[in-house]
Amino acid sequence: MKKYSCLADQVHTLGDYLIRPVQNEEINQIRLWRNEQIEVLRQDKLINKSMQIDYFKRKIWPQYKKDKPEQILLSIYKNKIFIGYGGLVYINWDNLSAEVSFLLCTERMSKHELYSKDFKSFLTLIKYLATKELNLNYLTSETYVFRKKHIEILENASFEAYGAKENTLSMQNKKYDSILHKCNLQINTK
Repeated sequence: MKKYSCLADQVHTLGDYLIRPVQNEEINQIRLWRNEQIEVLRQDKLINKSMQIDYFKRKIWPQYKKDKPEQILLSIYKNKIFIGYGGLVYINWDNLSAEVSFLLCTERMSKHELYSKDFKSFLTLIKYLATKELNLNYLTSETYVFRKKHIEILENASFEAYGAKENTLSMQNKKYDSILHKCNLQINTK
């Protein structure tokens, strides 16, 4: 198993949820999910297999060896079934912050109750990892305004809106803003 050298524990669990570093055999499925849900991601074109392999080879796998990686990508399992991935990106080791990244398999994304439970569980796990493993001070998130349920879950998990970015996405001749959220880990640990 590929391991992050900065993590004492490679696997974290909460009930029947488990997160661990992304592995080679998962990257094609991640690519498929990303392509199926491109409209909610900061991704402007479809990713083919060779692009995905090259990206992980150049940008992701080298991060596993760093004491202070720029990002930590984790696979999400529920009842031993691979259901999504997420992690901490844009890690800033000077101010001890990171942005939360999260994507579920397309089928689970479309089912509000599953999506809500999965995302809440992931946020609990990622906050634990961010505080106990990495000693981060706060987490951030950037979400397109039309993702109302995603925003609601974030805010129920102690992420507070603190700003917006205008016109971050153009889709079907419309422009959409992004909402910025922040969670202070030294105060909010729920």
